[in-house]
Amino acid sequence: MRFKDKRILTIKTPEHMLRLLEEKGNPLKDYKPGTVIHVYNKMEQTYSYVLTEAPGKNFDPDFQPFFSPKEMLEMGVFEGKYLNDCLLEFPKEWFLGALKKGTLSPQGANPSINRLGVKSRLSLQEWEEYGWVQNPDHAVSLRYPILSSAQNPDERGWFQWYCRYYMGRRISELDPIQIKRWKAFARHAGQIRANCRRGDLACRPVQRQALLQWAHDPMI
Repeated sequence: MRFKDKRILTIKTPEHMLRLLEEKGNPLKDYKPGTVIHVYNKMEQTYSYVLTEAPGKNFDPDFQPFFSPKEMLEMGVFEGKYLNDCLLEFPKEWFLGALKKGTLSPQGANPSINRLGVKSRLSLQEWEEYGWVQNPDHAVSLRYPILSSAQNPDERGWFQWYCRYYMGRRISELDPIQIKRWKAFARHAGQIRANCRRGDLACRPVQRQALLQWAHDPMI
C-alpha cells in the first residue's frame, strides 16, 4: 500500500485529487486486520497505527452511527475541506464517490457543498472551547479528560477519530470518550424534533448539518 506522496501537501483542485487517487490510491479491499497505516498529511507525518478490526465491523455496542464516513463525504460535510490531504490514508472509494458528486473542495471551504447548504466549520480555538479537541494550554475549558498525544493522536477532532475507528483502529483510552461525545450530541436531534415539523429541512439547518457531521440523521 502507498501512504506517502509529497503532492498530498499541495493539492489545489479536484482534478489533482483524482489524479493522485488514480495513481496511488488504496482500494478498500486492501485494508485488513494487521494492516499498518502510515499517516502523511499536512498536520501529521510521523504517526502510524495498526488496524485490529475489519473496516466497518465490530463496533462498540453503544456506538451505532447512522452514516459511514464514505456516505458523509458524499452527502457534503465540513464545506468539502476536512480530509482532502488524507487521500492515501483512507480507501480511495471514499473520495472517488465524493468527487463524482462534487462534495469535495480542496480549493477552499464552500458552504454550498454541505448537505444543508450552510456554514459549518469552526476554528480550532472554538473546537477547544467546546471541548471537542484537547489542548493542555486551555485545560479550564475542557469537558473531557486531557489525553496525551499518544492516547489521542486525532488532531482534527471527532470525525478523524471516527474515520480511523471505522477502518479498524482501536484505542482503549480514547474510544469510550469519543463514543460518549457522539451519544451526547444526539441532544440536538431532540431539539429539532421539539421545534420543527418532521422533514422540514429549512428549520434549524445549521443544527441539522452539525448532526450529519457527527454521523447522526439530520433528516428527522
